[in-house]
Amino acid sequence: MLGTGFIADFYISALHGQRSRDRVIMAYSTTKERAKPFAKKHNIHHWTNDLHEAVNHPEVDIVCIGLRNNQHLEAATAAAKAGKAVMCTKPLARNGKEAWEMVKAVEKAGVFAGYLEDLVYTPKNLKAVDGVKNGAIGRVLWAKSRETHPGPHSPWFWDKELAGGGALVDLGCHCIEIARSFIGKNVRPVEVMCWADTQVKPIDAEDHAIGLVKYANGAIGQFEVSWSFRGGMDLRDEVMGTDGTIWLNNFLRTGFEMFTAPGKSGYVAEKAESASGWLFPVGDETNELGYNHMFTDMLNAMESGGQPVETFYDGYVVNEIMDACYRSAKSKKWEPIKLKEWRGLPDEAVQVQKEVEYDKKHWLLKEEVMPDGSKKLLLKDKKTGKLVQKEMSE
Repeated sequence: MLGTGFIADFYISALHGQRSRDRVIMAYSTTKERAKPFAKKHNIHHWTNDLHEAVNHPEVDIVCIGLRNNQHLEAATAAAKAGKAVMCTKPLARNGKEAWEMVKAVEKAGVFAGYLEDLVYTPKNLKAVDGVKNGAIGRVLWAKSRETHPGPHSPWFWDKELAGGGALVDLGCHCIEIARSFIGKNVRPVEVMCWADTQVKPIDAEDHAIGLVKYANGAIGQFEVSWSFRGGMDLRDEVMGTDGTIWLNNFLRTGFEMFTAPGKSGYVAEKAESASGWLFPVGDETNELGYNHMFTDMLNAMESGGQPVETFYDGYVVNEIMDACYRSAKSKKWEPIKLKEWRGLPDEAVQVQKEVEYDKKHWLLKEEVMPDGSKKLLLKDKKTGKLVQKEMSE
């Protein structure tokens, strides 16, 4: 485990608990003062403040990167050179350039590599994606994802140079990949329109961003992210299709609500702001936030010689989308997404007929049952473009 911060605790909880046969045997931190107590806390036998010693330890099979964003490239490159499988936390890198270097490093070394995008693996998200793949809501037209909270817990997140950006890099990476998972990761993201600014926090990066990502099949991915939202952590997704809709709430409203007058001491939930009044605890954060399913997928894929749901290439695509978002926020225009290599379907293969045919002469606009039980159809003549109303009694 490279890193001994907040995310490493979640990762180790999942790694030690989910499959019951995986163990973290080496802990790395930049300082011995953090590495030693962290190793003791999790019963990890080896610890060090030397990155290369950690990566090259003979008992290490896979390197898990839970470091600051500016350290991801160095750590992934070191793992690749050591011939070790590697998993990296989100975002894959600070920008598309670094992310692409990471992709090429692991592919050149021929090692397994997985992108730790946990929110794609939440139980609700996995079930919803299965429903979409099975045609439950028809063709996906719009996928919206929101992650907002009062701000990160460590100083480096707020440093634009170390993190690569602000709320967009920290939270937007989640939302963008969630939308991709619903729209289809084989569909090329084409261009973006984004607004990003600092509304509250005294930082150089943005504390709030809203963006639209257009895909080659016409679908739209939308994200809303903020470090200025008060009231805890809000994780919500909406998916609209031609035949249905999905609403997901992963965290702030989970069906578990508790009121306490004197105040509850200790940890309530990630980014919770209060210990009294109405509280919204989470039954099992490690599971609800997707860590269990994520590591199960990663390690099963590694052992079987396959690919995980989230690869380094997926992380690279997300980084390039975010780079385009920053360009758009600056230019205030739609900006193209510049991928060095597209590995999905060609654009022509994802084109679809947008119109719904009613008969040989008409397109169907809407079908509605009226209060008296009759059915009303709104049609459009294919040749003339004339709008037609057709009423049908039961």
